[in-house]
Amino acid sequence: MSTGKINVSVENIFPLIKKFLYSDHEIFLRELISNATDATLKLKHLSSIGEANVTYGNPMIEVKVDKEAKQLRIIDQGLGMTAEEVEKYINQVAFSGAEEFLNKYEDSAKDAGIIGHFGLGFYSAFMVADKVEIITKSYKDEPAAHWSCDGSPEFTLTEADKSERGTEIILHIAEDSTEFLEEARIRELLTKYNKFMPVPIKFGTKVETLEKPEGAKEEDPAPTQEVDDIINNPNPAWTKQPTDLEEDDYKNFYRELYPMQFDEPLFNIHLNVDYPFNLTGILYFPKLGQDMNMQKDRIQLYQNQVFVTDNVEGIVPDFLTMLRGVIDSPDIPLNVSRSYLQADGAVKKISGYITRKVADKLKSLFTNDREDFEAKWNDIKLVIEYGMLSEDKFFEKAEKFALYPTVDGDYLTWEELEGKIKENQTDKDGKMVVLYASDTDAQHAYIQTAKDKGYTVLLLDSPIVPHLIQKLETSKENVSFVRVDGDHIDNLIKKEETQISKLSDEEKEQLKEVITKSIENSSYTVQMEAMDSDAAPFIITQPEFMRRMKEMQQTGGGPNMFGNMPEMYNLVVNANHPLVSDILNTKTDKKKERLIKQSFDLAKLSQNLLKGEALTDFIKRSYDMIK
Repeated sequence: MSTGKINVSVENIFPLIKKFLYSDHEIFLRELISNATDATLKLKHLSSIGEANVTYGNPMIEVKVDKEAKQLRIIDQGLGMTAEEVEKYINQVAFSGAEEFLNKYEDSAKDAGIIGHFGLGFYSAFMVADKVEIITKSYKDEPAAHWSCDGSPEFTLTEADKSERGTEIILHIAEDSTEFLEEARIRELLTKYNKFMPVPIKFGTKVETLEKPEGAKEEDPAPTQEVDDIINNPNPAWTKQPTDLEEDDYKNFYRELYPMQFDEPLFNIHLNVDYPFNLTGILYFPKLGQDMNMQKDRIQLYQNQVFVTDNVEGIVPDFLTMLRGVIDSPDIPLNVSRSYLQADGAVKKISGYITRKVADKLKSLFTNDREDFEAKWNDIKLVIEYGMLSEDKFFEKAEKFALYPTVDGDYLTWEELEGKIKENQTDKDGKMVVLYASDTDAQHAYIQTAKDKGYTVLLLDSPIVPHLIQKLETSKENVSFVRVDGDHIDNLIKKEETQISKLSDEEKEQLKEVITKSIENSSYTVQMEAMDSDAAPFIITQPEFMRRMKEMQQTGGGPNMFGNMPEMYNLVVNANHPLVSDILNTKTDKKKERLIKQSFDLAKLSQNLLKGEALTDFIKRSYDMIK
């Protein structure tokens, strides 16, 4: 028997471990099973190269809960340790001073990152246990060893009576951590962190129903047997080559990742690269709604098949965090801050690779089956539009597959859109004008007016459209986007065919003054325009710039100076409409005012701007006019 002091650089390391080692104490189980997995895989490697003269067999890791004894056991059949190796690997905590330890903790704590890289993984056991034992026998022909420590720097190391190769860790669970003696809690953690570990993990047994023997009666119960309950899948789909997987394999893996998700993914992207970094994984495009925030944090990050986090911010480009799936890389530094991640060279390369793979997949889908791609557009457009907005390289690649749907259900590439509208949709400055609607019901009258003129109107209704069109206007030459109810559309309409006003300038000015006085609303600027006689007498438009800035601010990213600006509208009066002439020629002021208010309220009603008392007055006035 030998005794001694664990070689650490501060005397009282264990309270620090218990309090600071990880932000979440449940991580201890992941760390201990990771160690058991390492020991098993190392033995596999040594036996494969002939350095370990043992039969590898089919080893597994077993987790046992003994609630009565207040013990949790982790047992592996790996390479084990000699007493000398226990001294070397367990008794010398591998870090260079308490100050460095706490400095490194300060960065990693923010992200619940691992500090196992500093050789402290085993000592995470002391976060939940007030005593830890190791019983281990090496694959070498040497006696087994029994190490024990009660949470102080003191330990004992004796010879043990163990004949089978491998290591057993016994945790005597502390009073403040008894939740880890509940089988349901341990199963939850094993499923969360170790679901895809590369070595089978046994947690108890389960009953398996067998086939009835030949000749058995129908009422006879089927025979059963107890089998090991293996809670993990050691060979998940992302660890295999794409050529070895069928479409059903990808769908089955999706269900394994998200058992409560009933929608099928639209398609998947298999990531597999080993130079200049190592990265594997599978990303899925789900059917996405319009709410970007509800979709995030569904990609799981693994390191060598050990679950790390589902917060992949800083690793996966932000616009792709709405996808689902798995990425696995040993080259991603985990115990660092997010700002460090974003500046890390390897992470930048990984992020760029993922972006490129997604863009290539989308281009392939578009090229190979455009009809199917168009059918899926509304379910994937949010990711693509967000990517175009936030990643310049993705924006360039998206030129080949990004679609611009029209209100009539056609889907155009940018090149096709240019060819369709370049000649007949330009403003007085020669800019190509892209008309778009964001709500076909609310803007129906404006859409119909534009279509009657022969104009193409896009349907752009995702929440980031204001930002996206701003990006498109700065990226394309001589292009202007105008919503169909925007004020700039008048320039476009007048350019096609110049309308001669039926009213003189004096009459228009007189009528403008009367209308401004009658509507008594400072939010509306009255404009007299000469338009087709069949166009509406009163049309409400919004200043395009102000409306867009306010929308951008509501969805994030717009200038704050527009946050408290009042709503501003234009009341465009069609000087060539017969009703406008009637208003001008009406003899009594009372009737003139009633016609103006009725026409104005009808214009507001068409834009869903008529509410409350104004709506009540409009209805009453309408009944009076009918009478």
